[in-house]
Amino acid sequence: MRDTEVIQALQAALAAEHAAVYGYGVVGGRIGTARRAEARAAYDAHRARRDALVREVRDRGARPVAAAAGYALPFPVPDAAAAVRLAADLEERVAGVYSDLVRASAGQRRRDAAGALREAAVRAVRWRGGSVAFPGLAERGGTPTA
Repeated sequence: MRDTEVIQALQAALAAEHAAVYGYGVVGGRIGTARRAEARAAYDAHRARRDALVREVRDRGARPVAAAAGYALPFPVPDAAAAVRLAADLEERVAGVYSDLVRASAGQRRRDAAGALREAAVRAVRWRGGSVAFPGLAERGGTPTA
């Protein structure tokens, strides 16, 4: 793998983690008390992944992509049910980005990316209440293929 490809994939994963941290801030503000601890655990996990990615990008001699001041949500989140849908969506998006990092990486970096993909897929299943055949792949949503 070319290091520039890996750095690009790392930066994309970092950008996704920034967005997930932001999104879980919204989730946490709307989620019901029964799932608040789950939302907090996911928030903490994404912050830890984000911080690790910042260090790795820097260690590779690149400047980490910065978080945006705000992010457009994919739909309005007025209540706990919408917060649960947002959490599932965030995890699906993160899984997709980590699948790209798996493809761009080798060795320990690939294993770490696969672990992050797995964690996001498991959280998505918990939030959604069901699973998909291949988490992180574009085809997961039933998108027709050519």
